[in-house]
Amino acid sequence: MSLDLDISTDGVLTADTNLVQSWADLNALKQSGARTVIVSAEGAMVRDSEGNELIDGIGGLWCVNAGHRRTEIIDAIKEQLDTLDFYSTFYNFTHPAAAALAVKLAELAPGNLNKVHFGNSGSVANETAIRILHHYYNRLGQPQKKRILSRHGAYHGSTNLAVAMTTPGYSEGWDKSGELVHHLRCPHHWREGGEMTEAEFLGALKQDLLDTIQHYGAETIACMIAEPIMGAGGVIVPPEGYHTEMAAICRAHDIKYVTDEVVTAFGRLGHFFASKDVFGVQPDIINTAKGLTSGYQPLSATIMSDEIHEVISGPGGMFFHGMTYSGHPAAAAAGLANIALMERERIPERVRTSGKTFEGLLRQLEAFDIVGEVRGSHFMIGIEFVKDKATKTPFAPEELIGLRVAREAQKRGLIARPLGNILILSPTLIMDDAMIGRVADILRDSIAALQSSL
Repeated sequence: MSLDLDISTDGVLTADTNLVQSWADLNALKQSGARTVIVSAEGAMVRDSEGNELIDGIGGLWCVNAGHRRTEIIDAIKEQLDTLDFYSTFYNFTHPAAAALAVKLAELAPGNLNKVHFGNSGSVANETAIRILHHYYNRLGQPQKKRILSRHGAYHGSTNLAVAMTTPGYSEGWDKSGELVHHLRCPHHWREGGEMTEAEFLGALKQDLLDTIQHYGAETIACMIAEPIMGAGGVIVPPEGYHTEMAAICRAHDIKYVTDEVVTAFGRLGHFFASKDVFGVQPDIINTAKGLTSGYQPLSATIMSDEIHEVISGPGGMFFHGMTYSGHPAAAAAGLANIALMERERIPERVRTSGKTFEGLLRQLEAFDIVGEVRGSHFMIGIEFVKDKATKTPFAPEELIGLRVAREAQKRGLIARPLGNILILSPTLIMDDAMIGRVADILRDSIAALQSSL
């Protein structure tokens, strides 16, 4: 059997007919030259197979927080593989790296979130939280508490239940396990608030939650799951006080509050965890992944309260959940090294300044006629393009505005992520002021080029 591969002169695979890529227009990828092949990376930069040096404006995919090619993380992975390449955390088995990382995460997580279960992705972490809470209520003699409250605009993953918790637009034409999920109103004041003030809009969101609880009955609802800032739903920042108010309502009705910090944790908003430090909410469970290892190894964590663990670890039951690679030694070693690096270089603290510089420069792009809103916080920014600024009328989907701006930016040396009429920036957290300025300049030139073509 032979492999029919098209290899470029520098030995890089440039045409791949076998790889099925994620979240892609697979038909469009059949065209020659449709793929961008990234062959190397260092710091905040990547290089493609054509030799172009590009600023990694999406941080791999919200995840390369500490930057590329950090030898501290790479060496830790190598050393771990030389010592213990793999052993599972099933049954009574454990190993030092997973145990040490669990201790460190319990130290960093807010309040009484001291028990950690490892997985392989954000999707798995979010599904794990739901499975644990369903089991938790079963153990308490409340097996009817199964319903999950999510939100329009949310993104929680692409496994069958995680995508059901995700905003419905991301599963069009696909099946999902959605019978247990109810989507609350999207907390996007600019797009959804109409003539309401932000405070009035918050009141409407609270009432929507209360109405939903009354409709289904609190005795049937297990939890509400929420990203502190919605990521792949368009970088949506909720009204001030939203999370504390929604969590308080949930707590009053014995509904657990789960925060999906797959994107917002590990420095992206200037803290290791954003739930308590940025948004003032103490969740019952935090789910995280991505920046946990800065993307160097696949790893996620579901971090639960002592109270939840006490119930599920009581006598007379088994924890029937876990993946072969949960707490993989090399992944755990990467997580430990990544956190140590971020603490030593004070990356979250630095982001509180550099991230605000980034945010401030990008907000200036609202001067363009086609930019309706620049939103987000620190190194998590969304730019929404509109056909009519006064009415907030969006461009038609077939105009591919976000994609066209992203292409203009890539020609000028920046990778940005298109999402319909939105362009998303989630770069590495190590950019200096000069590079931040360069990103802003590229975006300014790219938007200007597209606007003039329209």
